[in-house]
Amino acid sequence: MKHDLLVRAVKFFNLIGMTVPFLCGWIGSYRQCIFGKKELQEEEIILVILFMILYLMFSRIYDAFHLSLQRISELVCSQMLAVFFTDGIMLLILHLFQKKELSVFPMVLCFLGQSAFSALWALVAHRWYFRTFPPLKTIIIYDRKEKMESLIAEYGMDIKFNVIRTCPVQEWEKNSSAVMEDIQTAFLYDIQSHERNRILKYCIEHKIIVYVIPGTGDLLMSSARTMHMFHLPLMRVERYRPVPEYIIMKRILDILISGIALLLCSPLMLGIAIAVKSDGGEILYRQVRLTKDGKPFQILKFRSMRQDAEKDGIARLSTGEHDERVTKTGKFLRRFRLDELPQLFNILKGDMSLVGPRPERPEIAEQYEKEFPDFRLRLQAKAGLTGYAQVYGKYNSTPYDKLQMDLMYIAHPSIIQDIKICFATIKTLLLPDSTEGVEKNSLTAQEKK
Repeated sequence: MKHDLLVRAVKFFNLIGMTVPFLCGWIGSYRQCIFGKKELQEEEIILVILFMILYLMFSRIYDAFHLSLQRISELVCSQMLAVFFTDGIMLLILHLFQKKELSVFPMVLCFLGQSAFSALWALVAHRWYFRTFPPLKTIIIYDRKEKMESLIAEYGMDIKFNVIRTCPVQEWEKNSSAVMEDIQTAFLYDIQSHERNRILKYCIEHKIIVYVIPGTGDLLMSSARTMHMFHLPLMRVERYRPVPEYIIMKRILDILISGIALLLCSPLMLGIAIAVKSDGGEILYRQVRLTKDGKPFQILKFRSMRQDAEKDGIARLSTGEHDERVTKTGKFLRRFRLDELPQLFNILKGDMSLVGPRPERPEIAEQYEKEFPDFRLRLQAKAGLTGYAQVYGKYNSTPYDKLQMDLMYIAHPSIIQDIKICFATIKTLLLPDSTEGVEKNSLTAQEKK
């Protein structure tokens, strides 16, 4: 309770701090232009409340308040994106009040002030949090693999989780009380359901926080619908089958957004086409990919590799910025995902959707499925330009990890989730680790599970 109340107070301070620059811009510039009166208007209170609601909404999309789980740079980036969209929407609303063009300059100053406050807040709040709440005493329980400890250190989460013990599940079964002594948090990694359920019950009983790395079956079960039959509680699980309203609305949004994006991006795409052509070879690269139910289609991309990148006919994944096949123009395009802009035509045609599992090449998919047959479960939904795995994973995430994230998306289809992923994609473009390549021989034992 103490933790939750203090953290909420710190977050509320951030909300107030972001609102003050907006109020300064409103009182100093826009208020006189719109109302021309000194008396407080009811509409002004509504505007402030609307600003707060929008900022909180976008902050939730970008995880802007996750003090305990994000680096300072990630907090600042998330909050700047959240307030950028909030300020933009508020400026549009003010235009509707005025019914004529307003100066953007006060809102720019407002954004700069909010950005400075965000950086200061993130620095102070981050340090305060970890000084006030020391790292949780953590145990990692595993079956055949031990990977979580290195991941915690790799992502800088050792300031949140102090791993004081790791042990195989067999050791936990022999002496659970001794193993769990003084433990506050447990990570369960690659443990079979029977043993895992016993550990979960123990942790809940002893007020221990548990982080479970789910298996494929767990994610399939997460889509289950609860019901009653035979006077018994049942859980119904079936193949991906969203309601017709969702499918219709999703297709309408695909057509509208891709069509508008093509119009707005046409000058940029023309410039990219000229740059790609100057490197020699064709402008567009066509490649066979798989979409819903394994249906093949030709994906369109701006060519970012040499024309003879696969002259031997063998399909290979990119190894990142050091891939010798990538052209100079291609490196820039891949850094900001601009090489994927022509896929808007695929979306307009209906081969792809804006949001969905990333389409794989048949050869690569076949290779993955030989080692990991469950990989084909990603093909339940139509392929997407962006998706859960692209936003919350990396380009070089293992096929198993991509499947897990895609199944999380497939389990709960909704327009709200699609919109959230679209906005979150912008943050992904600003993070360099999202475009890392894959290492050779990246099929690990985890994928073979």
